[in-house]
Amino acid sequence: MTVTIRRRELLAALGGAAAWPRVARAQQAAMPVVVFLHPGASEVGARDVAAFRKGLQESGYFEGQNVTVEYHWLEGQYDRLPALIADLVRRPVTVIAIPGSGPATRSAKAVTATIPIVFGVAGDPVQLGLVASLARPGGNATGVNFLSEEVAAKRLRLLHELVPTATRVAVLVNPANAAATENTLRDLQEAAPIIGLQLRVLKATTIGEIDAAFAALARERPDALFVGPDGFFSSRRVQLAILAARERIPASYTQRGYVAAGGLMSYGTDQLEMCRQVGVYTGSILKGAKPADLPVLQSTRFEFVINLQAARTLGIEVRPSVLSIADEVIE
Repeated sequence: MTVTIRRRELLAALGGAAAWPRVARAQQAAMPVVVFLHPGASEVGARDVAAFRKGLQESGYFEGQNVTVEYHWLEGQYDRLPALIADLVRRPVTVIAIPGSGPATRSAKAVTATIPIVFGVAGDPVQLGLVASLARPGGNATGVNFLSEEVAAKRLRLLHELVPTATRVAVLVNPANAAATENTLRDLQEAAPIIGLQLRVLKATTIGEIDAAFAALARERPDALFVGPDGFFSSRRVQLAILAARERIPASYTQRGYVAAGGLMSYGTDQLEMCRQVGVYTGSILKGAKPADLPVLQSTRFEFVINLQAARTLGIEVRPSVLSIADEVIE
């Protein structure tokens, strides 16, 4: 009898053990799936991912425990968007989170009116057709307006503060990112005459065209370079910083990551805070909130970052008045 009982216990235990993988698979399949679509490359987006996860966790969601996150890296290749978005919306996706890409957000919004979209965009979400209004988005999309384009004029002034002798400034934009390019150039063309600057517009949509743009800079020798807001440029931040150093041209960028890679200065929204807020809103939607009822947030935290080593290499003496307003100085 004792043997029989033990045999039954053993069979029950084995049966339970065999059931565990099925239970685990069922639990995993039942978890909501969030698609994280980043405009840049994975090697430069690790800090953005960490900030997004922080926002999710603040909302009670932990990757691998009660939510699955699927990562996609656009690397600034906007021609990939139609096929990628079409594939995503065919699958059981709970939320699409897009921190930092107007083109990707517009592509997703054009394809699905039902899957919630949480965005981070530089342009006006109303003008981009993403929401009915900032206070009442009214559809399946909401998120953060991080005002990168609206602060272009201030970034130009800060560049002039760093290089007060500059009169000719080259502006590098990506025409494939049409809305960001149009808005940036409009703001700069309004601000430049007031500061006493002349602008020369250069365009690049590929790695080779970035090289060609810097070859033009080498010939024309402008006094400074203004790099427009763009996911492709962000994915090539190391290339841009190296080329600017090689040509000894002071350059201004949108994000701290460029300066950490060796660039001279950046001014723009706090990118990590924007990604965190996208994570918080994603968690809110997972809990049952509707994008239509979540007001679009507007960034209030901006950061001015200077690389002193780059300044010394370029022979730029950063005045104390400029250093005093910097949020971060990289030695």
